[in-house]
Amino acid sequence: MSLPAIEPLLDALVVATRARLAEHNIVEPRLVGIHSGGVWLARHLQFALGLSDEIGELDISFYRDDFTRVGMHPTVRPSRIPWDVEGRHLLLVDDVLYSGRTIRAGLNEIFDYGRPASVTLAVLISRNGRELPIEAGACGAHLSLPSHQQIKLRGPAPLYLELVERTGRGTGL
Repeated sequence: MSLPAIEPLLDALVVATRARLAEHNIVEPRLVGIHSGGVWLARHLQFALGLSDEIGELDISFYRDDFTRVGMHPTVRPSRIPWDVEGRHLLLVDDVLYSGRTIRAGLNEIFDYGRPASVTLAVLISRNGRELPIEAGACGAHLSLPSHQQIKLRGPAPLYLELVERTGRGTGL
């Protein structure tokens, strides 16, 4: 399988995000990216949507429910949300939505900072393999892949997609 080019996916994500925000009358959302691909995409969305507020950055390594089971040995980066979460409309950004576990972990961490008015999930790619009932509000593309393959966003500049064969055990991204 060949992966689609990144530029049309980025354009589709911007269009879908604008539509979702307009649908819910959200004028100035705050962006929160999940390390590292989500942060790169949040920066892209910040520019494309004309938003000026600083981007929040989450490292959800220790919030994952499969942390010990998949044998992750993360390089932990500090999370940083430079504004008050309470009552704000957030746009949570990640690169690939697969099992839903990364997003669940991101939501848990966000709520440790406070209670937002809403959280909209924006992802570049949503793929098959969901283990939790999590759905993107804005998405660049939907792809179906065999479970032994993963999509990785590489970057930060230039951004590009890579198809990777999964080795070892674990549930996924």
